[in-house]
Amino acid sequence: MTELLERAIAQLKTLPADEQDAIAARLLAELEDERVWKAQFESTTDDQWDCIAEMVRQEIATGDIVPLAEVFPTQSSYEIKCYKSFSQETRWTSRISSRTSDQSL
Repeated sequence: MTELLERAIAQLKTLPADEQDAIAARLLAELEDERVWKAQFESTTDDQWDCIAEMVRQEIATGDIVPLAEVFPTQSSYEIKCYKSFSQETRWTSRISSRTSDQSL
């Protein structure tokens, strides 16, 4: 076991049992997810990779792509987008709840 993992486990031991279980469940789920992805990548054939690459080339050629800056935004632009999304969601939710309360009358 690495020193870093030993330090993490030592800190986990100080937490209440329910928090330890929650973190353990997330860690086990992450390990399972990694196992599945690794198996998927290892079982992908060269022909399949070639097919995926061709699909990407076609998307690029037709302009059916999203700029990386939108996929992996900087922290400040991400926070702004999340804030806008949250505000819109809040307004949308409040509109839905007022409609719901109107309909129940």
